[in-house]
Amino acid sequence: MRLTNRIYLVGGGWHGFGLSHTLDCHVYLVDGGSEMALIDSGVGLEPERIHANIRADGLDDRKLKYVLLTHGHADHAGGSNYWKQHLGVQVIASAEVAQFVREGQEDSIGLDVAKSAGFYPADYHFQACPIDSELKEGDTFRVGACKLEVIETPGHCAGLLSYKMIDGGRTYLFAGDTVFHDGKILIITVYDCNLLQYMASLRKLAGLKIDALLPGHSSLVLDRGQAHIQKALDCLARMLMPPNLL
Repeated sequence: MRLTNRIYLVGGGWHGFGLSHTLDCHVYLVDGGSEMALIDSGVGLEPERIHANIRADGLDDRKLKYVLLTHGHADHAGGSNYWKQHLGVQVIASAEVAQFVREGQEDSIGLDVAKSAGFYPADYHFQACPIDSELKEGDTFRVGACKLEVIETPGHCAGLLSYKMIDGGRTYLFAGDTVFHDGKILIITVYDCNLLQYMASLRKLAGLKIDALLPGHSSLVLDRGQAHIQKALDCLARMLMPPNLL
């Protein structure tokens, strides 16, 4: 599904548009011309559906060179090994997430809790995947003609990264599970969901003048995205937590 000249939505499940497996987060593709990148990899169940969507959008999968992970939860990172094995992509993440994904640490990404809660089948297993490089706050990463700026936004979980991209005079934020349509957030009962970090991360997004807010789930915001971020910030200013997505 083409969103702009540079950005496609190629995956997404139950909390998305039903483009791929039920458990997939939104999977975005950034087309930099000479090379392409996925933002997140999906859960790793039926990844061929995401692959087919890429081809159906008329994109050359031989140009897919990177998977940029926002964080290590299974619905975002579980498909990384598929893309590495089939297309030889470089998988890139924060230092914290790199450790979890390299070692396939299911407890460290809260998968044990999520299974107990019924979000994942009992027989689902996270496939470990080598990480090729790590990113941190203020880094920039080029995908062909596109430049992405790294913003550390932990809170929902440890090591979460958001990616800001400016193209054609518009500013895009791939926010992972940091902030969603209508200023919602996603607090969950896992060990590394940290309320104080979450508040600091939201405040870091103030004043970015985001046009399109592209979160990991739910509705996309293709214009005036900063207003949705501001709704979350307004809650904090009133000593309240923004509403939760789930």
